[in-house]
Amino acid sequence: MSTARQPNFKTGNESLIKVLPGASTRLCGLLEKQGKAAYGALRVAVVGGGCSGLQYKMDLVDGPVDRDIMVISGGVRVVIDPKSALFVAGSELDWSDDLQSGGFKVANPNAEVTCSCGESFAA
Repeated sequence: MSTARQPNFKTGNESLIKVLPGASTRLCGLLEKQGKAAYGALRVAVVGGGCSGLQYKMDLVDGPVDRDIMVISGGVRVVIDPKSALFVAGSELDWSDDLQSGGFKVANPNAEVTCSCGESFAA
């Protein structure tokens, strides 16, 4: 009999990241499509790269892992590692259907410089 260890994570609130209605609808649909509606989450990470030095990486995952911070916003679980949390605090996640620049968009008050493509930033 194997007992799976529960991950040790913290619970955060929307002051870390807020999922706006457009993104919430889209994420709920994606999680449902992947069969992860009951337990899945959106992982938001900040990684080096892009024209301004930092960029967002987003993936659908099975839930939080050790040391993550989990925020439930707009009916969606969002998990963020502690290092990325320093860069995204106060951000809002939205969805755009725009043909040219559509997709998930992060409005980040910590971004001091953003590039023209909107995919990277500097803090």
